[in-house]
Amino acid sequence: MIVTTCDTVPGQEIESAIGICRGSAIRARHVGKDILAGLKNIVGGEMHEYSKLLAETREQALDRMTEDARAQGADAVVAVRYASTAISQGAAEFLAYGTAVKLK
Repeated sequence: MIVTTCDTVPGQEIESAIGICRGSAIRARHVGKDILAGLKNIVGGEMHEYSKLLAETREQALDRMTEDARAQGADAVVAVRYASTAISQGAAEFLAYGTAVKLK
């Protein structure tokens, strides 16, 4: 599955747009890791625990989006974007969305 943030697929011609495809994932912080991140907040620096959590959540949302595109019969997804939202304190949603297309 070709996935791109461009409106076209370089070197390919789009035959038809199938429609919107999307995938989302929601993750919550782990209490133990939250304590470590809290300590890092005091001394400064990157909060690796949160960076890893968000990266995993983004990948899961992207995987779910490509699964949705495959289910629609797409060859590629163009104009891919991400959005994130705080669902509650300690939980965040990542949404990956784009246009599922059929290539010539």
